[in-house]
Amino acid sequence: MVNAAFRIEYLGNKINAVVSDEHTFGTDAVLLARFSSAKRKDVCCDLGTGCGIIPLLLLREEMNETITAVEIQENACRQVEEAIELNHLEGRLQVINCDLREYEKNLPMGKFSLVTFNPPYFSKESGQASPDESTRIARHEIMSDIFEGAKCASFILKFGGRFCVCHRPERLCDVFQAMRENGIEPKRMTFCRRNKKTKPFLVLVEGKKGGKCGLKVEDEIILADENGAYLDGIYGDYKEK
Repeated sequence: MVNAAFRIEYLGNKINAVVSDEHTFGTDAVLLARFSSAKRKDVCCDLGTGCGIIPLLLLREEMNETITAVEIQENACRQVEEAIELNHLEGRLQVINCDLREYEKNLPMGKFSLVTFNPPYFSKESGQASPDESTRIARHEIMSDIFEGAKCASFILKFGGRFCVCHRPERLCDVFQAMRENGIEPKRMTFCRRNKKTKPFLVLVEGKKGGKCGLKVEDEIILADENGAYLDGIYGDYKEK
């Protein structure tokens, strides 16, 4: 029985997410999961997993290996645990309740071939902070930022492993700097637009630990046509409500 405070969101292929007012998900996470292009034998870790949406979307594609989800907020971890039970994912998804900044004592070194991270987008000083603590932690760089995420990823990735992140386009220089400072070379990126007439609202970047210099800029992702209809292939079986 799912906690009454939680809601079930169907993702397709018999996989459901457990969401709440505090921890839900949006387009950015769906796009990052798609962009990561996870292989069936990838050993994955998702940092700052929230309700576990990215691991659940990857498991929807029937990956073979267990996925590790890292989250500092206990209430979000409970949602992931509910999703594990609801979807019978015991042995395929595990959640670790810890601060990703304490990676050396909580996470294995050099284990993962793929690390994903949907970081907080806003600095502590930017914008109007939400009065809700869970939202502040998710949106503002209070507990983590792209630099802390890159440090953690560099430690837990094996040589040649991939680090996939999303961020606001205006923070792209920070993404590149964070990766390179930690031995992760940016290798692939793309911008995302709501439609052809809007400016990019998101950038997706893949870096490779120990990779050589050379960045591929892929075609932009356009979410919807001029009538607002989602284009085929953007969300797969899941359609955002």
